[in-house]
Amino acid sequence: MSSTTADASTLRDLARLRRVRDRMDREYAQPLDVEALARGVHMSAGHLSRQFKLAYGESPYSYLMTRRIERAMSLLRLGDMSVTDVCFTVGCSSLGTFSTRFTELVGMSPSTYRRQEGQATQGIPSCVARQVTRPIRNREASAGEPELD
Repeated sequence: MSSTTADASTLRDLARLRRVRDRMDREYAQPLDVEALARGVHMSAGHLSRQFKLAYGESPYSYLMTRRIERAMSLLRLGDMSVTDVCFTVGCSSLGTFSTRFTELVGMSPSTYRRQEGQATQGIPSCVARQVTRPIRNREASAGEPELD
């Protein structure tokens, strides 16, 4: 395979991966799995998972769960839905998995977050509130302050 053909293939794969990521952003509340996402862009599930992780630094499942948790954070801050309702509204089918992943990403349980953060973003434009409250994924977390000798 020539480098020109390889480059074209890589560009096609990246375009497919962007379509998958955009679909997850748009349809996060729908039941999505890697096989269905892969079928939608004519790739095998294994190839999609490997290429997605190479391109975005995390698996498709991890990316989707982060989107769901971001939306759940917003709904919990509003305070008019129960944690269980929020869980199912954002597309999670297991309250246990939702709570575990929420706690991993946010650092507190969904019910604690709802209690503590419910009023924290009042008066702040929603676009700013989303940015400020975005969960930090493990790969984005700082390794701590460097020691200065």
